[in-house]
Amino acid sequence: MLPEDFLAPYAAHSAQGQGRRFAEAPHASRSQFQRDRDRIIHSSAFRRLEYKTQVFLNHEGDLFRTRLTHSLEVAQVGRSIARNLRLNEDLVEAIALAHDLGHTPFGHVGQDVLNECMQAHGGFEHNLQSLRVVDTLEEHYGAFDGLNLMFETREGILKHCSLAHARELGPVAQRFIDRTQPTLEAQLTNLADEIAYNSHDIDDGLRSGLITIAQLEEVEFFGRLWRDVQQAFPGLSGRRAIYETLRRLITALADDLIVTSTSLIADAAPRDVSEVRASPPLIRFSDAMRKDATELKRFLRANLYRHYQVNRMRVKASRIVRELYDSFMAEPALLPPDYQLRDGDVTQQARKIADYIAGMTDRYAIREHRRLYSLDEL
Repeated sequence: MLPEDFLAPYAAHSAQGQGRRFAEAPHASRSQFQRDRDRIIHSSAFRRLEYKTQVFLNHEGDLFRTRLTHSLEVAQVGRSIARNLRLNEDLVEAIALAHDLGHTPFGHVGQDVLNECMQAHGGFEHNLQSLRVVDTLEEHYGAFDGLNLMFETREGILKHCSLAHARELGPVAQRFIDRTQPTLEAQLTNLADEIAYNSHDIDDGLRSGLITIAQLEEVEFFGRLWRDVQQAFPGLSGRRAIYETLRRLITALADDLIVTSTSLIADAAPRDVSEVRASPPLIRFSDAMRKDATELKRFLRANLYRHYQVNRMRVKASRIVRELYDSFMAEPALLPPDYQLRDGDVTQQARKIADYIAGMTDRYAIREHRRLYSLDEL
């Protein structure tokens, strides 16, 4: 029996998927979504995630999360939950590993600045860029551009999309126009992403010293778990106490998601993926857990993401991205030849510049900026 024989009827079965943009013969020993996962792992964009910021710049410490380790954690959380719900683990893993491929250097500040720079040329959004990476920018195959992933994988990568962009993208974004849902695997990966970054941003924030246990104890959800750990292991402190608490936090979020989603799926009783698409979202936290998770996110936004030391990094990163973009727009000849256009189309040139900058790692962007602006690089 193949692993997919154990899936629920409403799961995404790769043999029943909507296919690839360019037809390919099935593989003898791997399912379609396993092939997608493998193509993503072997892509250049995936390797670059090792040196792209999550919250802290890549060079600020060896133990802080990067986009790569974040993606791996999302995949691990997602697969565990998918198994419990009898969903397609391989599809969840593929979406999780690809969901940040289009992210800029320097985390969300890089995206925000590049979006501001690109306003006259269609803007910039990392979900759209991730899809652009797997559809167009990766160069591995003789027969087509991109990775030629399955429709369901591409759909899962595209978590958000404006109506204007949806109309341009065609079938993969049709659900944003029709207001229907993606597969349960895509819905699940979106929340596995939230579970992963909530937990590891707490860990990185504590490791950096920018937030403290005393502050976190004021957050009811974390405080409750921290007190449970202290009661179960009197005198436990340091990293072990933090890990034990975060382990319980992840478990609480994942278990709640499994229980709530199981109930919602049972009530809706979808017989296949088409009925999943016509249903309301079926992968959800309970109302109580959503309240707890939201409180935790608000704490992190106020105390970590807007911490003055993080803001200093944001200002520096903002300047680097903006000055790189402005320099390349003013003088496209500064770009590598593959990113220079000769026909004078300003919007297409701007998009190529966005591709170039978005593909940079943190340290490459810093070096490129130094090459352009430092006299020491003459």
